[in-house]
Amino acid sequence: MIIGPIGFAAPWLLLGLLALPILWIILRAVPPAPIRRRFPGVALLLGLKDDESVTDRTPWWLLLLRMLAVAAVIIGLAGPVLNPQADRQPGNGPVLIVMDGGWAGAQDWTGRAELVDRLLAEAGREGRTAAILRLTAPEQAAFQAADLWRSRIAGMVPQPWMPTPEMIARAAETLPQGGFETLWFADGLMIEGRDDLLAALEARGAVRVFASGRSPVAMVPATYQDGVLQLAARRASAGPALDLTVAAHGLDPSGTPRVLANLPLQFEQGATEAMTEASLPSELRARITRFEIEGIRSAGAVALSDDSLSRREVALIAGRDDREGLELLSPLHYLRQALAPNADLLEGELVDLLPANPDVVILADIATLSPSDEEALLEWTENGGLLLRFAGPRLAASEVSRTDEHPLMPVRLRAGGRTVGGAMSWGDPKTLAPFTEDSPFFGLPIPDDVTVTAQVMAQPDPTLADRVIAQLTDGTPLVTRKPIGQGQVVLVHVTANAEWSSLPLSGLFVRMLERLAVSSAGQGLMAEDLEGTSWQPVIVLDGFGRVQDAQTLPGVDGAALLSAALGPDLRPGLYDGNDRRIARNTIAADTVLTPATWPARIPVEGLSRPAETPLAGYLLAAALALLLADVIASLALSGRLMGARAAVILLAALSALPRDAAADDAFAIAATSELRLGHIVTGDARLDDTAQAGLRGLSETLFFRTSVEPGAPMAVNLETDEIGLFPFLYWPITPDQPTPSAEAYEELNRYLRSGGMILFDTRDADVAGFGTASPNGRKLQQLAAPLDIPALEPIPEDHVITRTFYLLQDFPGRHTARDVWVEAAPADAEKIEGMPFRNLNDGVTPVVIGGNDWAAAWAMDDRGNALFPVGRGFGGERQRELAFRFGVNLVMHVLTGNYKSDQVHVPALLDRLGQ
Repeated sequence: MIIGPIGFAAPWLLLGLLALPILWIILRAVPPAPIRRRFPGVALLLGLKDDESVTDRTPWWLLLLRMLAVAAVIIGLAGPVLNPQADRQPGNGPVLIVMDGGWAGAQDWTGRAELVDRLLAEAGREGRTAAILRLTAPEQAAFQAADLWRSRIAGMVPQPWMPTPEMIARAAETLPQGGFETLWFADGLMIEGRDDLLAALEARGAVRVFASGRSPVAMVPATYQDGVLQLAARRASAGPALDLTVAAHGLDPSGTPRVLANLPLQFEQGATEAMTEASLPSELRARITRFEIEGIRSAGAVALSDDSLSRREVALIAGRDDREGLELLSPLHYLRQALAPNADLLEGELVDLLPANPDVVILADIATLSPSDEEALLEWTENGGLLLRFAGPRLAASEVSRTDEHPLMPVRLRAGGRTVGGAMSWGDPKTLAPFTEDSPFFGLPIPDDVTVTAQVMAQPDPTLADRVIAQLTDGTPLVTRKPIGQGQVVLVHVTANAEWSSLPLSGLFVRMLERLAVSSAGQGLMAEDLEGTSWQPVIVLDGFGRVQDAQTLPGVDGAALLSAALGPDLRPGLYDGNDRRIARNTIAADTVLTPATWPARIPVEGLSRPAETPLAGYLLAAALALLLADVIASLALSGRLMGARAAVILLAALSALPRDAAADDAFAIAATSELRLGHIVTGDARLDDTAQAGLRGLSETLFFRTSVEPGAPMAVNLETDEIGLFPFLYWPITPDQPTPSAEAYEELNRYLRSGGMILFDTRDADVAGFGTASPNGRKLQQLAAPLDIPALEPIPEDHVITRTFYLLQDFPGRHTARDVWVEAAPADAEKIEGMPFRNLNDGVTPVVIGGNDWAAAWAMDDRGNALFPVGRGFGGERQRELAFRFGVNLVMHVLTGNYKSDQVHVPALLDRLGQ
């Protein structure tokens, strides 16, 4: 029943209000008037005052107070709700909340989260279970109590990509069986494959869509053409004129992040794309790291910049050209044609060009330099410059790098060069051999018409094989390279023109220059240009467009970097190659933002709606307050208020005490009175009981086998309990456990930095290698992302964990996967002579990660009986024994550090190892 803005969940209770007049009459009833009798002795009582008095009738205001208290109780029990949804009948059955969860919904994510919370609250009041399915990170949807999902909303954030057809198909496969109602929160963009998922959801029940009225706005990657910076933004739907400001973020000369420039950008009336141009100095342009649309919090509103905006300066220097007017025979003609579109070319004398500090210096058929030029060029190269040399008749005829390797040459050369396939030679022209995997040109297709008729030959040398990065089919070097300090020198053993080879006439020539990072990186690159290369992420964007450190994210194949769809394995960010950086942005230059349209049969609602506010708690609290006022008024009327004042003050003092202080003290005393192991509460009662039983079994094993005598293990809530009281925490991973709050993550990072250890157990036997493909493994990645976890490696054979108490080589639990990950050893850790292990530092690995389900293998009941089977027969019991030994080694390691790495243990360990 709805009355005005207030609805009632149990309106029949309002019938109790009809009893209020009857109660008023009863309370107002007056007893029979007393019979008057005169008694002379009463005169002795005249003038005396009675401190306690009882009125003969209840005052009207006290009756009103009591009526209001009773009315508040009746109305509160009727379940009043402010702003109920009058257009919707109470539902029944489970509720599935589907969220696109992409960058397009980030700009109004707060409103989405609040509405999801209200809908879950409605489902909870109606006694319905709920589940949440995010299309950008689809996992098996499990219906649970609505209040449990409400606690997880704070940990849900948008992803910096949109759902792909593969994600949509995977989401359709994970739909629960049976009927349910679907509430779909759309981001506003059309998603490929959405109709199939919509049909599958409609087959299971009604579908309602919630969408924002705002059109997603995205930033297109900036380009640099014709000396100006070109910026563009797109929106999904045409609308009114819109003025935006694009902030160019970067580093000032002192290295401090700042906004270097603010550029205006305007959408015209009805336009879906806005463009602007800006002329910025090259020094300022080179400092820009990203462009960001102000006022829009979304990964799509951020465009990272890479080397494509900073045109490289290339110095071209050639020997004396005796063939004036013959442009096609010029040593620099083909280099100019290949580099001019993407690089600033400098030509002149070396002594004049080096002070300008170019990025690349190209010497075309220059054999010798003056001593001063040679010294200056060597210093420039050692400081990080790239020296690219091309051969020619002068270099072939000179004595440079014949007997001894020249400092500015990668190899020693034979005298005279080599001619093949010409009029005065035998044999056919040579072709290029496929590029090897260690070559920067690996993956580039080689045209059949590229041939070589002459070249300078490298003399055989033990280091020659390591310096060859391209060769002919007969095995002779075509391109060689050598590092010099922080820079490098590269020699192409043919001319830069078409005199010795048809290579400068082909597109392969331009692509090879790209791979050498001679021209500006990233402009005009194709996926095949990066085939065979690997790129390491440096920074990545989250769904809100915030820049984050890539930490330990794996590298990405070069071809996939430009062509693959964004997702968990390829995040928008800045990727680093050997000599350049490429930005993979949320929006590409050819991305079209298509607004989402829904069939007419699907109701679409907005995100803004008045919040339903339950009023029962407020009314019941008001009733208690009125009843308390009634007690005080009654005491005042009877003259007993002074005696009750002390009790009231005492009660107020007791209520002001912190309610959880006693509980917190009891928890701290229990955790510190003796050594205890702890396990993180996951919310799954069965799994938490298993973890408790597992640590109980491990504690019993430690008590009987070692000098460590731990007490009963304790469950640890990350949000309320102090984790610093425990030296060791066991954290089992489930796909549905809530994400800790920011305060909990701060406490966890403090715990890891101060010497504590957490054993992360995905319980999936590490089926995907570090768990990247299993639901538990993906959940571990989400949980561990905000943690300050060092670089990890599988436990090496000489790690201290393998010998802190028992000598171990395997670390099974209920499963037997070998890979268990710990903190990687320092790069300078070396094995000392006479020791069977490396000399590691004295720290303790803060995390141990695996998936062998150790708690199930350790689990015991109160009588010491195993709760779960492990393997079969004797082999299974042996596996359980090794699991206990691994647990003992873990606890001993966290308590003693790398004590067993000391040399004092060498004789005993060698004896135990049989050496």
